[in-house]
Amino acid sequence: MSGAIRIATVATTEFRLAVRNRWVLLATLTLTGFALALAFLGSGPSGELKVDPLTLTAASLSTLSVYLVPLIALLVSYDSLAGELERGTLSLVLATPIRRTELLIAKFLGHLAVLALAIVVGYGIAALAVIERHGLGAHAAGLVVWFRLMATCLLLGAVFVGLGMAVSASCRQTGTAAALSVGLWLLLVVLYDLALLGAIIVDRGGLFTKTIFPFLVLANPGDAFRLFNLAQMDAGTPIAGLDGLAHSLPLPIGAALAVLVAWLGAALSAAVALARKITP
Repeated sequence: MSGAIRIATVATTEFRLAVRNRWVLLATLTLTGFALALAFLGSGPSGELKVDPLTLTAASLSTLSVYLVPLIALLVSYDSLAGELERGTLSLVLATPIRRTELLIAKFLGHLAVLALAIVVGYGIAALAVIERHGLGAHAAGLVVWFRLMATCLLLGAVFVGLGMAVSASCRQTGTAAALSVGLWLLLVVLYDLALLGAIIVDRGGLFTKTIFPFLVLANPGDAFRLFNLAQMDAGTPIAGLDGLAHSLPLPIGAALAVLVAWLGAALSAAVALARKITP
């Protein structure tokens, strides 16, 4: 059996387990519910602002996705290896011809498929709701923005699936892995931005805000995701808060996407290195 077949077999098994454990349903319902809420509430002022309703809704979703997508990705992946260790099944899996790197890649692809289905279904339904409410006439540019949002959401989710697997590979118990995953989410998604906001308030438009802040924003995967999406939206799209400040700074947009790819590579490399050290 070739490596590709082994990877495909394990990835399919992981996806089926996620379906059986209701992870697919839970992730899809969560994204669909929040996306629909923004579709009906966030696209209302589009006529007054003269902004495409899909673009306006995508701007709101790009901020919401920073919180939901990483959390779902970590919840799906945190027990990928720690759970196998705790149940004592990892030694049986490793007794088969599959290599550890192949096992990790297969689990990564299986978890990513769960996230991809949730994003496509949830955001797809929201897009259809916006089009149904406002008509299909002027949505060509908005559809481009929407597809870009879904693609980068998947990339952001892939980063946090990789981070979740790295956390899982470093723990022998699912409880520890779950706690570390939640802590990682709080650090990268919530506390990081709060620290930047506090620094900006203290700095009052000084050297930190003008020179250091843009690079710190760019270094965070969630903020890089928002920058990449918001910077390419219509200039009339209202953007406030930290997003608005970062949006107004001269940041290289291509670098934001490169940061996400670099985070993905680093997360998977860490997961592979830690998986090789596991002793069942």
